Amino acid sequence: MEYSPISSRRANLRGLRSISEEIRIEVLRKGIHLLIAFVPGIAQLNLGLAVGLLTGGVLFYSTCEMLRMGGYRVPVVSRVTALAARRRDGDRFVLGPVTLGLGALLSLLLYPNPAASIAIYALAFGDGLSSLVGKTFGSIRLPFTGGKSLEGSLTCLVAVFIAASAVTGDPLRALVVAAAAMLVEAAPTKDMDNIILPVAVGAIATLLFS
Repeated sequence: MEYSPISSRRANLRGLRSISEEIRIEVLRKGIHLLIAFVPGIAQLNLGLAVGLLTGGVLFYSTCEMLRMGGYRVPVVSRVTALAARRRDGDRFVLGPVTLGLGALLSLLLYPNPAASIAIYALAFGDGLSSLVGKTFGSIRLPFTGGKSLEGSLTCLVAVFIAASAVTGDPLRALVVAAAAMLVEAAPTKDMDNIILPVAVGAIATLLFS
């Protein structure tokens, strides 16, 4: 078979489009992900309101997603879900927003402040930014992590350290929490990291800052 420069260029363009599409999806997903950072502020004003909003949000989204799976489109919600769905989601129920809401909800219910706030900020900034940086700039893949990158893990460390330091004013213990968050985030847990990460970080922060 003869080498065809035109075919090669087309293949390269398809590859670039695929990468661009993955980055676009990840930016949209993590933009939604970062919204969970508003929860600690709402909880400070009214814990019951924060719990109610998270519970209602999870139930509302789940209903919309089940309708979408049944062929019924809910304006805005179904469209955003379809745009933010990864390839691995296919035509299945997109679980990410459910685990995101549950992770924040468990943090509020299980832990006192400042641990609850640190756990939610770890979910919002640590997990959210690490995934975005890893997808966009990650080049050094870590073994036994399901393809996660060193760049993404270091982003998680820095993000959680800054958030925990800001909340507690204790950089030394904040670094311990951030290191633990980085290790947990690197585990190949897929969408379940939205639950595992804040619960683990919240437990460690409770021990350190109780």
